[in-house]
Amino acid sequence: MEVALKAVSGLFNPVQLTCTRFFIGGLFLLPFAVRSLKSHGKRITVRTAGYFALLGLYNVVLSMMFYQLSVVHANASAVAVLFSSNPVFVLLFAFLFIHEPVRKHEAAALLLDVAGIAVIVTGARSAGTPAGFLYAGLSVIFFALYSVSGKKGCSLYGGTAVTCGSFLFGSVELLLLIAISHIGPVSDMLKNAGLSVFADISLLQGYTPSVIPIFLYICIAVTGGGFAAYFMAMEYTSPSLASLVFFIKPVLAPVLALLILHENIAPAMLWGIIIIAAGSLVSFVPTIIGQRRVKQV
Repeated sequence: MEVALKAVSGLFNPVQLTCTRFFIGGLFLLPFAVRSLKSHGKRITVRTAGYFALLGLYNVVLSMMFYQLSVVHANASAVAVLFSSNPVFVLLFAFLFIHEPVRKHEAAALLLDVAGIAVIVTGARSAGTPAGFLYAGLSVIFFALYSVSGKKGCSLYGGTAVTCGSFLFGSVELLLLIAISHIGPVSDMLKNAGLSVFADISLLQGYTPSVIPIFLYICIAVTGGGFAAYFMAMEYTSPSLASLVFFIKPVLAPVLALLILHENIAPAMLWGIIIIAAGSLVSFVPTIIGQRRVKQV
């Protein structure tokens, strides 16, 4: 995802790209979401719509908008590694908001992840600007809130329905913000505050025949398919097992960024990757071993 977004980051406004890719991704998932709702015996009510709108706010409007901004201001590899720390923040928020216990190895993983982030932010300054790291951090926090809030919905409505609903409602919320950005006083205020990226946002800029293939890949494969697969994994296995993708991501994304975007991996970045990967191992391996022992019994 980071590599693909970085490849088109100069062609589209970050808010425009976020809104469009989640709307198209949601439309792609709509038939599967309808089938998922039917299989769970559910239908869209006012309460359900409000729930999906809240998830869309956390994910599309806040997390993914900050995520896209972070890709603009930092290397794709750095954003990927920082974003991969979100499962540990999921553990923290699950403890704070739904009172799930945090075991000793999970607390140790949290400390390792924080240490890895600190190494990257302080040591790999060539990998991005302070603003890029800040946007990545905010994206992680809101995505963790999205994951914790969406956990219950996966069992009620199905992972595909939760993904599709949050995508469509979130993209509509972003569309309203885009419309507001064209109001004269609002636009002037944003520009005077140095936030021109949020003023007079166009939905039509950047589209050329050469960019359409990668744009559709971002919308359908990465956004629609990737997010749906994550929540379906959470639905059919467990949040901890589904989050193993974020153990693979810190290793895979920098390699892809090196091969495709020719981004260098700084020594501090490499150490940060190792520390965060160690945190992922400390967090999830004991959990998976425990689950296997239960199944064997």
